[in-house]
Amino acid sequence: MSLLTPRKVKHRKWQRGTQRGNATQKTSVDFGSYGLKAQTGGLITARQIEAARRAITRYMQKGGKIWIRIFPDKPVTQKGSEVRMGGGKGAVDHYVAVVRPGTVMFELEGIEESIAREAFRLAAYKFPVKTKFVYR
Repeated sequence: MSLLTPRKVKHRKWQRGTQRGNATQKTSVDFGSYGLKAQTGGLITARQIEAARRAITRYMQKGGKIWIRIFPDKPVTQKGSEVRMGGGKGAVDHYVAVVRPGTVMFELEGIEESIAREAFRLAAYKFPVKTKFVYR
């Protein structure tokens, strides 16, 4: 299982920040014919992206090309269970992609619309955000 992780990050541990406002980049279908667009914002883990990718490729079987437009480059830390307060910030546990409303997360090309729609429906179950099927 190849989880998406960055080779290098500017800082090992980041602050959480806030996810407000709508997306200004990656808002249109640029590579393929069909896309899966986020309607709500949230943090999507590398595992969720991989699970969605598997669901899509498994349903498409052969043929078609897939683009993953989001990448998990934000580290999320987690302190061990039953650890007392203090003692600094926890170790990096996993990486997430920050998704805002309007971000196109996946794109497909080379298959019929009905197949693309169903593939994205299966992928949408893997995400903690509401999604929408869009096309060029």
